[in-house]
Amino acid sequence: MSTPPQDRPLWRPDPERAAATSLVAFQAWAAEHHGAPAAPLAPAEDDQQAAQRYADLHAWSTADLDRFWTAVTQWFDVRFTQAPEAVLADAAMPGARWFPGARLNYAEHALRAAEDAANADRPAILHLDETTEQPAVLTWSELRRQVGSLAAALRARGIGPGDRVSAYLPNVPQAAVALLATAAVGAIWTSCAPDFGARSVLDRLQQIEPAVLFAIDGYHYGGKDHDRTDVVAELRRELPSLHTVVHVPLLGAPAPEGALHWDDLVADDVEPVFEPVPFDHPLWVLYSSGTTGLPKAIVQSQGGILLEHLKQAGLHLDLGPQDRFLWYTSTGWMMWNFLLAGLLVGATIVTYDGSPGHPDTGALWSVAARTGATVLGTSAAYVIASRKAELHPGRDLDLSAVRCIGTTGSPLPPDGFRWIYDEVKEDVWLASVSGGTDVCSCFVGGVPTLPVYLGEIQAPCLGAAVESWDVQGRPHTDEVGELVVTRPIPSMPTGFWNDPEGTRYHDSYFDVYPGIWRHGDWITVTSRGTVVIHGRSDSTLNRQGVRMGSSDIYEVVERLPEIAESLVIGLEEPDGGYWMPLFVVLAPGAELDEGLIGRIRTSLRTELSPRHVPDEVIAVRGLPHTLTGKRIEVPVKRVLSGTPLEQAVNPGSVDDIDHLRFFEQVRRDRQA
Repeated sequence: MSTPPQDRPLWRPDPERAAATSLVAFQAWAAEHHGAPAAPLAPAEDDQQAAQRYADLHAWSTADLDRFWTAVTQWFDVRFTQAPEAVLADAAMPGARWFPGARLNYAEHALRAAEDAANADRPAILHLDETTEQPAVLTWSELRRQVGSLAAALRARGIGPGDRVSAYLPNVPQAAVALLATAAVGAIWTSCAPDFGARSVLDRLQQIEPAVLFAIDGYHYGGKDHDRTDVVAELRRELPSLHTVVHVPLLGAPAPEGALHWDDLVADDVEPVFEPVPFDHPLWVLYSSGTTGLPKAIVQSQGGILLEHLKQAGLHLDLGPQDRFLWYTSTGWMMWNFLLAGLLVGATIVTYDGSPGHPDTGALWSVAARTGATVLGTSAAYVIASRKAELHPGRDLDLSAVRCIGTTGSPLPPDGFRWIYDEVKEDVWLASVSGGTDVCSCFVGGVPTLPVYLGEIQAPCLGAAVESWDVQGRPHTDEVGELVVTRPIPSMPTGFWNDPEGTRYHDSYFDVYPGIWRHGDWITVTSRGTVVIHGRSDSTLNRQGVRMGSSDIYEVVERLPEIAESLVIGLEEPDGGYWMPLFVVLAPGAELDEGLIGRIRTSLRTELSPRHVPDEVIAVRGLPHTLTGKRIEVPVKRVLSGTPLEQAVNPGSVDDIDHLRFFEQVRRDRQA
């Protein structure tokens, strides 16, 4: 299951370049001021010495959380309008209390580069969509002005700390402006991508009852215009908490009755006013669906996200004012929120609204070339698609500016590593990362001073006490186990929305190992400190980096009269693909013909998400359930992955074991 260790790296950082990274400078400074392990600024002598230096720094960062996170706040000059009383007042998980008494504002830090007159005309955001050849520029001074104007408009409409502001927007500069203005006034941001259908959006937004909705009229994708006016009208009808709707006319439609126009709200020349909020004050709500019930509404704090993203962007990606940061994402994926971390360290971020595969598979590589991206982030699936399309982006495009390629969303297989170094660039740092919506960051990821090995993530991230545990809850090395985090991280959720007792939050991460975060990934920590991710250990669907709960699928599919019951599985494959079959039990008299399959796919595409249309629809006689009637998902996934049935489930817990045996035959048929 794990990738065999490779003795020879695919890539090594240039020693002088590695020694000049912010990570090395931070370690030397932290050693002098905060007791971090000593690290000379001279280049490491070899791979082993580089690995040991980082391992020592990582061990300190997780053993002494107070001093490490104090060092982060000082290194990045975090502005506390009120000083904290402590760093970590309570280290218990769940419930860790970070920086009690402190007050700050995330948006103030995201706009700090604009305070320097030298940056006034430098790009803060470069934007492209499928209809444009050259990027549009939003300068730092213009970004600050628009945020100030919009924040004042929100305040004039009574929006302040604790109010919820929602968005139905693609990855456009307006979304970034709206988030920063929301944070500036102390309100709580949440967003859904416009390829989500109305039901999927309402399942999320109805939980938090937003007062404001920023909404488009439509968007460009795959060479087509997609009108969303009917969806927006339904959202307005079904969200009685809304008192302000802001129309963002990407397709040029007039504002609907009662809606404000975006251009009017960002027209004033107003200095932004930043509301000082407590460290743990909610910044945004993200959504990560489990297998039952409504999507989990994950609340993360202004201070926790600020510190975690400064660390991740500034140290692990080595981002700074000289960089142009492009990560392909939608506003429904946490990577969009992470893309904005580039602003925190003064980098230019690149937003792209469109398909990475239009007009051809190489579209995203072209965006990187046209914008001069220095750090390019994408999904493992896109890398594999590029390989299968036999692209040669390094030969056909000017990617000379790209120094780092990041991948996430699913594990990048070894063939993906090889293709990047063969067809993109020999001298490029491949920062494969893995984390989650749950923390809006990475547990394991890139380290600019370390080599890259085939199929392996470079190391656990600073401050993240990551281990691989066996079924008895014991840490082990060079074996597949559960990814656990044994100490708190500031960006861990402050809780879930509408979960006052914290029951759902506890059950999502802490029910298997009390006091220990269990993430739901299979992981190998190798003896040299690298990490291999093998995919999800639970049954949450995770396609192209966007998680979707199986219950969302069932709600749509089982509305069709021909479907009595259904089961969906997402399976990471060894070649980097992602197979998502849908198994259906037909109603009496129904037949699984092409017409029914088409209706299933159309329903999921229009009502939920085009990313979660199944690859195959397979009729089954019946589905396995627990003795209490709950359909079984995780054991089915294990059987389809090759786990023997008797190891995948306790047969005594299944209502009809023959229904589960059917999936063994499915696996054999696929292997044939």
